[in-house]
Amino acid sequence: MIASNDERFRHGIVHFNREEFYDAHEVWEDVWRESSGPEKKFLQGLIQVAVAFHHHSTGNFVGARSLLGRARRNIEANQQGSPGIAVPDLLESLSRCQTALADGLKEVPFPELGLRR
Repeated sequence: MIASNDERFRHGIVHFNREEFYDAHEVWEDVWRESSGPEKKFLQGLIQVAVAFHHHSTGNFVGARSLLGRARRNIEANQQGSPGIAVPDLLESLSRCQTALADGLKEVPFPELGLRR
């Protein structure tokens, strides 16, 4: 696994947890380019999550909701490629965000990414 040993990946988590979603997406794309297989698809899902929340921050709620759906599918289908992310917690958080957006709420509970210990 490339990402689990890559400081850039961890730096992306810091950006994400600070709600600096565009920056997280940019950092993770560099790691994504060097990955392959399930890890690459899992990272694609994380990048989609970051972009979805960036869309949310710019008022594009429809785009955010749509992208969250694709992100969840990528993450769920490629859990074995997770570079140490606590996937069940992330999927639960994303589900809550999707529900809030589906209910027309403008404020959503952004997830915080944690690494498995």
